[in-house]
Formats: sequence, C-alpha cells, structure tokens
Amino acid sequence: MVKFLLWLILLVLCWPLALLALFLYPLVWLLLLPFRILGIAVEGVLGLIWALVTLPARILRGPSRA
Repeated sequence: MVKFLLWLILLVLCWPLALLALFLYPLVWLLLLPFRILGIAVEGVLGLIWALVTLPARILRGPSRA
C-alpha cells in the first residue's frame, strides 16, 4: 500500500517518470529473480551446515524440558 501511495505522489509530481517506473518494475523484478532463488538456496545450505556443526552440542545437552 505504501509503494502504491508513493507511486501516486510520483504520478502527480512527474507523470513520465511514474509511467517509466511502472513499466520497468516488472522487468527489474524478473532480472532479480535468479538472485533471490540463489539467496534462498544459500540460506538453506548455511542452515544445514549450522545444524551439522551444532548437532554434537544438542546431543550432549539431552532432551529439553518443555
């Protein structure tokens, strides 16, 4: 909602720039999509490595009292 309100303000102040932003936003989103997918994959791998590193400590600690 905030992005839409900012776009409306831009539309009032400078409509050619607002229309250019409206046209370019999907293209930029598509260009950045592979980097988002790569970020999700890297986050998963780092989470797996962290779980493997902390596994011995969690095993030695024993069951939690929940």
